Amino acid sequence: MRGLWRGLLTLAGLLSAWQLVVALGQLPPYILPGPWAVAASLWRHAGSLFDHAGVTALEIMLGMLLGTLLGCFTALTLGYSRRARRWLLPVLIASQAIPVFAIAPLLVLWLGYGMGSKIAMAMLIIYFPVTANFYDGLRHTPRGWLDLARVMAPVDRRWAMLRHIAIPAALPALGSGLRVAAAVAPIGAVLGEWVGSSAGLGYLMLHANSRMQVDLLFAALFVLAALAVGLYFIVDAGLKRLLPWHRVNPETTETD
Repeated sequence: MRGLWRGLLTLAGLLSAWQLVVALGQLPPYILPGPWAVAASLWRHAGSLFDHAGVTALEIMLGMLLGTLLGCFTALTLGYSRRARRWLLPVLIASQAIPVFAIAPLLVLWLGYGMGSKIAMAMLIIYFPVTANFYDGLRHTPRGWLDLARVMAPVDRRWAMLRHIAIPAALPALGSGLRVAAAVAPIGAVLGEWVGSSAGLGYLMLHANSRMQVDLLFAALFVLAALAVGLYFIVDAGLKRLLPWHRVNPETTETD
């Protein structure tokens, strides 16, 4: 409850600062609308915002599901096979040098203007954080656990150690990757909608921008931010329930 009040106070402070900038700068609404104008636009266009937010949320969820599955499979492959590490790891690292925004037009060309290209964009955005964090967790399994597993492992020693030792030990690292993925997944969906779409919050932003409806543009941004924050806290709460043995020690993280 205390965290909720702190969040509300922070939001109130940001809105007050926003209104102060608009008032002191005497900025016209088409440059920076005030919070009340954005709130009024939220109320007037609630139905349209809800419909477009539903499309974007579905794209984000499907992209996150597919990206998580593909990232976990890649990390397990890298952790299990030395040959896969020699061939796939350089390709995985080099792929991150390509801006995702540059791939968006190609995905729209290949997958069309429907939901497929947006799901693919969201999947590509979260694929590397999930893969990198999970693989890093697999690599840093405590040495003592592995030594004990080598003594007690069955015939298929490598898979047994990966399944019973390395994967459980790497789940907190995978959780960190999923938290990052939840925060950045909306970026991929919106980028795809900007390149070409007929629905979604990204489409609504472009539509509002072309008509100089800046208040609606800000309202769509607010809804998108709320989606991202909500998704992050849902993932965080789910991870805390699924990983009850992994808890942050406040004595090592708090400085005041």
